[in-house]
Amino acid sequence: MKGDIILRKPEWLRVRFAETPNREIVEQTLRRLNLNTVCREANCPNYSECFSRKTATFMIMGTNCTRSCRFCNVRNGKPQDLDPEEPKNIACAVKELGLKYVVITSVTRDDLPDGGAGHFSKVISEIKQASPGVAIETLVPDFMGNIRSVDTVAKASPTVISHNMETVKSLYSKVRPQAKYTRSLNVLQSVKQSNRRVHLKSGIMLGFGETKEQVYELFEDLRNVGCEFLTIGQYLAPSKNHFPVQEYVEPSRFKEYGAQAKAMGFDFVASAPLVRSSYNASEALGL
Repeated sequence: MKGDIILRKPEWLRVRFAETPNREIVEQTLRRLNLNTVCREANCPNYSECFSRKTATFMIMGTNCTRSCRFCNVRNGKPQDLDPEEPKNIACAVKELGLKYVVITSVTRDDLPDGGAGHFSKVISEIKQASPGVAIETLVPDFMGNIRSVDTVAKASPTVISHNMETVKSLYSKVRPQAKYTRSLNVLQSVKQSNRRVHLKSGIMLGFGETKEQVYELFEDLRNVGCEFLTIGQYLAPSKNHFPVQEYVEPSRFKEYGAQAKAMGFDFVASAPLVRSSYNASEALGL
């Protein structure tokens, strides 16, 4: 740990703000349909670019999370009531924006018996009804290890189910104290056991203080549970109150990690400082 030392952000992490007509269209659509995005709530560095391309990652079940991971900008708080109109409203937004690939994620809802799996299933169903042929990716929480909940989402047959490992095993207690490394691996493994047609995906961040050997061990663990798609990006602390960045990883090392992951058998790997789990997600399917 580097204590209270704040590392200077390198030039390769500078992001330009894009103001375009498409971006305003997305903003208006979200407001009118009362929809949330992880792009905004998690303060993603790419949100302006994505909105400008008329894409967004929808975040369902409110904006208050029941967990308080030290890396995440989504606020912890009393969870909101589920909006019964949300599945239809998301389907409407997908159709209006003409999306061919849509990513649905959520806050973690440990207060719900199924962790919100049934709500995920309803969203998937509504999108399929409104826009047949649209590829759907669901980025799910760990559902407290409830395999029935994983099965509920898998049986709804999205195109891709993703669950992010975020970091290496040894750092879970510091970065994700309410999560468990083996539980997250079990969630990923259970997806394929429920529905082998679903593509399996995960994402990690670098810069928490991990070693190369630990990262490669994580790659191996993901391959062993059948993970096909992998994203690797740089961790950026949302504020001084979050887990401090231990290192800004050079772009050349991201290329090295990406090449190693491909060599280990992942079908698709996106590895660069500004890569996020949902950024250009359609590329994994060649869309």
